Formats: sequence, C-alpha cells, structure tokens
Amino acid sequence: MIVMTSQKITLFISILFGAAAFFTGCSSDSGTASTEVTLETNIDSVSYSLGYQIASMSLKQQGMTDIDVDKFASGLKSALEDQESSLSQSEMQQVVQAYQMEAQQRAQKEQQAEARENREQEEEFLAENRTNEGVQVTDSGLQYKVLEEGSGTSPDSSDEVKVHYTGTLLDGTKFDSSHDRGEPVQFPLDQVIDGWTEGLQLMKEGAKYRFWIPSELGYGPNPRPGGAIGPNETLVFEVELLEVNPPDEASTGN
Repeated sequence: MIVMTSQKITLFISILFGAAAFFTGCSSDSGTASTEVTLETNIDSVSYSLGYQIASMSLKQQGMTDIDVDKFASGLKSALEDQESSLSQSEMQQVVQAYQMEAQQRAQKEQQAEARENREQEEEFLAENRTNEGVQVTDSGLQYKVLEEGSGTSPDSSDEVKVHYTGTLLDGTKFDSSHDRGEPVQFPLDQVIDGWTEGLQLMKEGAKYRFWIPSELGYGPNPRPGGAIGPNETLVFEVELLEVNPPDEASTGN
C-alpha cells in the first residue's frame, strides 16, 4: 500500500513516473495529445506528463478518482517547495490509508457488480450464438467458426505460432490488433490464454477462424487492471494462422 507523506512525495513521484514510462512504452495504445493544454516548453511537457501518468498509473488503478485535484496540486507544491505541511506525517498516513481502504472496497464492489453483469451477458450470448450457422463448440465451451480453411500444419501446444489477429468485446470494442500495428506476432502457444491454446490447435497454416472465448478460458474475473477487458468478459478474436514453428530440438535437449 502506498502512503504519501511530505518526506516521501518526491521519491513517490519519481518511482511512479519511472514505472509509468515503462508501461507506456510497452502499451499498444497510441493515445492522442490533449488540445486543451498548451505545452510550449519541455518542462511544460514533463510537468503535464507527470500529472497524467500519476493519475492513470496509480490513482485510477486504485480507485482514487474523486480526489480534489486542486488540493492534490497544493500538496505537491508544498512538498516540492519545502513548505511546512498542513498535516503531520501521522495524520497524513492515517487519512491516506483510510481513504485507500475505502477506495479499494468501492472498486471491489464495482468490479463484482460488473463481473455479475458480464457473466449474465456471456451466458445469454453463448447460448444463442452456438445455434448460429457454422458455429462449432468444443467440450471446454470454446466457440468458433471457420472463415477460411488452411492446408498446412496444425500446431501442438508446445509450438510457436505466427498469427495476425484482431480482438474485440461483444459490443464490438476493439482492444488489440496486430493488423493495427502493421505486423504479425509470434509466441509459444502454451504461454497464452487457454482459449488461444486450444483454438489454434484446431487450425492449419493458412486458416482464418473466428473464436468466441468464454471468460473462464480467457482472463476470468481478474483481468489486467486498467485495461479494456472487464471481469468475466467474453472475448472475440479473428485469427489467421500464418506459420507453425516447432520448438528447437537443441533448446529442448533432444
């Protein structure tokens, strides 16, 4: 749990900014610059980036979205200018810890409600979708439709595969796409969600399938915080299997 005190606020910002920069560099979200803020100098951009990253990478993920931004800025200013704090260290620890607990409890309740709603929607959708023409269902509950048949090799779970894909939610919201990035991706098939591991083994090189992946074969009730995928969210993927690469015999010791 992070406790912000006057002595640690500068270090807290530095750590958050470093972590935020790392995650931003790894993110596939392109983002757009705000048109409401004038950033004329480098320090303008740095200052804006610090505020944005602290909010998006820490406060929002902890459910701390109702803080008073003006008071937050005042606390930053006082600490950076070595002004005397309006609260003692003990008082700050107490109020922040209490608030964090309340925020976490509130976020958990909201997530649980969202999980129940998504599960109900999933059950209704999958029950109807399985009756549609061309949709097939495996024993695990994975649903798929063959868009184009392939003629090459089918992968084993230990193989690496190269694919192009687009992932959406049931409402059509796109959360990931190799097409948008302009290049296919390659990965070991046993290191992805169960729906992918099972589904791609049904395909042959050159095939294109659509998968409807139940949440229990995806990210379940606890997806990555802050992402577009909610708890118990059904995932829809269109996947084209481009290439199958068995593991290197040298690396397996055979």
